[in-house]
Amino acid sequence: MKVVVFAHVPPPHHGQSQMVKLMVDGFRADPGLGIEVLHVDARLSEDMADVGSARGGKLRALLGYCRQAWSLSRKHGCRTLYYIPAPPRRTPLYRDFVVLSLLRLRFRRIVFHWHSVGLGAWLETEARFWERWFARRLLGGADVSIVLATTNREDAAKLDPKRLRVVNNGIPDPCPDFHTEIAPHRRQLPERDVVRVLYLAHCTREKGLFDAVEAVVEANRRSKGVRFVLRVAGAFLSAAEEQEFRERIARPDASGCVKHVGFAAGPAKDRLFRESDLFLFPTYFSNEGQPLNLIEAMAYGLPCVTTRWRAIPEYFPKDYPGLCKPKEVAGIATALGRMAGAGGSESLRQAFEERYAVKPHLKNLSIALKMP
Repeated sequence: MKVVVFAHVPPPHHGQSQMVKLMVDGFRADPGLGIEVLHVDARLSEDMADVGSARGGKLRALLGYCRQAWSLSRKHGCRTLYYIPAPPRRTPLYRDFVVLSLLRLRFRRIVFHWHSVGLGAWLETEARFWERWFARRLLGGADVSIVLATTNREDAAKLDPKRLRVVNNGIPDPCPDFHTEIAPHRRQLPERDVVRVLYLAHCTREKGLFDAVEAVVEANRRSKGVRFVLRVAGAFLSAAEEQEFRERIARPDASGCVKHVGFAAGPAKDRLFRESDLFLFPTYFSNEGQPLNLIEAMAYGLPCVTTRWRAIPEYFPKDYPGLCKPKEVAGIATALGRMAGAGGSESLRQAFEERYAVKPHLKNLSIALKMP
């Protein structure tokens, strides 16, 4: 089956672009999955600060990508389009209107892969009447809509797809030596005076950065004999937030227990996961889909403290003790104390292997793409 994939790969680096690259490379590497990818790398931004912005030159580039998609369709006889719709923000939504007004004329079969959450509800509650009209015409009635989690079905269903399928994200195993090297270490975790906590995500307020700092400070204030040390890995998207963060961690109660280590990838990221005792991600990002950093933490069997937000509870067993209410620093601090002695969770590693590894992900995605 031939599919024109109209979506960009890194840079910029974020969960959606990484999953597109994984899909394109994975389908090309395994012909047995039955998907021939014709890729239009529709990149409009070079860095995260530019994502979603209205800037001169983007429209011209977008029209060029649409011409490329038309050309691939004619040359290869492909009439199936794979597209990732916008989050509920006007600038990227208007981008979708431009692209789909051109491409739905050419492609007989439309597959939407919803990486962000909230557009359906936004259209009902906040959109202008003409925005709802265009969205219904151009984003409604897809042949297949793919969502990342069961929780996200209702939002995508508001645009009346003909078929709707849940396909969890998946990643290549970042630690294939888990059972021989990591699991024994976590099972035999000794009593420590220091609990090493890792935050790895974009450094923004909505992703929970400032709540992570305050929760570690509060956990240290309560603790008797155990000190929590937070390492923050990621890039700042706002100069104002970076300055606020630097000023906050310089204050006496945070000094020495919070450190920013910058953007981490490859061996540096692997080392951070291996050397950490807890993973902390108190996100309340409005368009959170299925964050890959939690999947990575699960692959390392790393106990997680995160929020009951969007689809995140679906990662974990019912009543998982590391789940907290968003924005409640006291509750997050309590969870840090509760999870500090967990040592590791081979059940999370098992969930990764069964649900979030790359092979089941690509297999399920290929099935969804081929749905009649």
